[in-house]
Amino acid sequence: MKVLACDGIHEDGLAMFREAGWTVEISEPIKDPDNLAAALEGVDALLVRSATQVPAEAIESAKQLKVIGRAGAGVDTINVDAATARGIAVMNAPDGNTLAAAEHAISLLFALARHIPKADAGMKAGQWPKAGLTGFELEGKRLGVIGLGRIGGTVARKAQGIGMEVAAHDPFLPASAAGKGSVALKSLDDLLAWADIVTLHIPRTKETTHLLSEARLRSMKRGAYLINAARGGLVDEEALLRLLDEGHLAGAALDTFATEPLPADSPLRAHPRLILTPHLGASTSEAQQAVSTILARQIIDFIATGAVAGCVNLPPLTAEAAREVGPWMPLMSALGRLATRLVPAPTRLEIAYAGRTDALDTRPLTRLLVAAMRGAASGRVTPVNALQEAAARGLTVAETVGGDGDGFDRLLRLRVVGEQRTREIEATLHRGPRVVRLDGVEIEFDPLAHVLLMRNEDRPGMIGLVGSLLGAAGVNIVNFALGAAGDGQARAAITVDRPLTDAQIATLKDTPGILSLQQV
Repeated sequence: MKVLACDGIHEDGLAMFREAGWTVEISEPIKDPDNLAAALEGVDALLVRSATQVPAEAIESAKQLKVIGRAGAGVDTINVDAATARGIAVMNAPDGNTLAAAEHAISLLFALARHIPKADAGMKAGQWPKAGLTGFELEGKRLGVIGLGRIGGTVARKAQGIGMEVAAHDPFLPASAAGKGSVALKSLDDLLAWADIVTLHIPRTKETTHLLSEARLRSMKRGAYLINAARGGLVDEEALLRLLDEGHLAGAALDTFATEPLPADSPLRAHPRLILTPHLGASTSEAQQAVSTILARQIIDFIATGAVAGCVNLPPLTAEAAREVGPWMPLMSALGRLATRLVPAPTRLEIAYAGRTDALDTRPLTRLLVAAMRGAASGRVTPVNALQEAAARGLTVAETVGGDGDGFDRLLRLRVVGEQRTREIEATLHRGPRVVRLDGVEIEFDPLAHVLLMRNEDRPGMIGLVGSLLGAAGVNIVNFALGAAGDGQARAAITVDRPLTDAQIATLKDTPGILSLQQV
């Protein structure tokens, strides 16, 4: 496996890749999409921060790429839709820089209140710039926090600790959450009219771009202050300059910008009421070490086991849910391959999770199963794009959860429907990954092993006959499971120690009494 690390990824995370046997290639930020596409040749994982943009054209030409990792929280520099369509996982590490980003927002709050940048610049210019730099105290002031996630919540807590009155608006929290925490929730309009200082802590999406438009900026208190240490583009920068010129807003501090790096001729640079920092929110040694190691572990586990921690384009899993789901993952992949061998061109897949399913998050399991089914026939299909690919290629997927487990703690029932045939598989993790019934016949086998599925006449001597033929071919039988179908025929699952050749399969198929034989 090969990882390309751009934008100065911390060495601790890169060391984890090397220890796992990966090849690590390090690059400066890559700005040109064509250059990025060329650099991704033969690369399995791409690591970026905020400098390298990952557009659709680079993603579409990356034939081997499996995962894009953002060493931080925001993924707006990555075309997630294009990655999803190509089956590429996009991961981030939002927890690693929480404290760093929150503390930077607080530092900007103090800098605004006490004119620290102007005072410092004047002193270094040989002045004594005391006149005109009277500040204000933060205790008792009203802080409006937009976005009450990890970072916003930390900012709110720290601001309360210095005596500020804090309220918040979070577009991603339901209205029912109001009053349940230590921070009062308000509508956006009410918050803007209420706050002395507004600070932003939300991702940039289509819905949040220019969330603070000119109209909303004008709805803020006259003389209020604004801090954006979240993502560029949340604030209409041209409108912000107008309101600062008019004196409607007393000042603002920006750590992120619609265009980064900020152009040298940007009018933001010269405005006396603006404090600017070059996207330093996550720039602490502790944060960069944390996000690199978190991301490395997530990517290594994803490639090794299919675990989806930190994946923004797959259903999120809690740590507890991941522990429940993990043991099922190899079974789902094996069942997907088995289903495709039994029904090569399925049109409908019915999945029933029966038994005790209260702690089982079935979403990643269904995606893994469908990806294994469609992968061989449809090119690049992964759990990321499995359901989209299935729908595009005429496979209807239906899922039910609950019901009788028929004596098993948990039982998975699959019904695979094609134009010519329908097959049914029942499987469980009892005593390891096991198929326990095939087309209603009780035959037990490990779908991860080398298995021959046989339909034969239900008459004496068949087990010995097949055993002799396999023995003569030098093939050892690990397990022989046989079940009567009730129609004069029997079904068998024969686990062997190695795959059979086409010639050996043909010899068995031509044996009297063997009606069909399939290697899965």
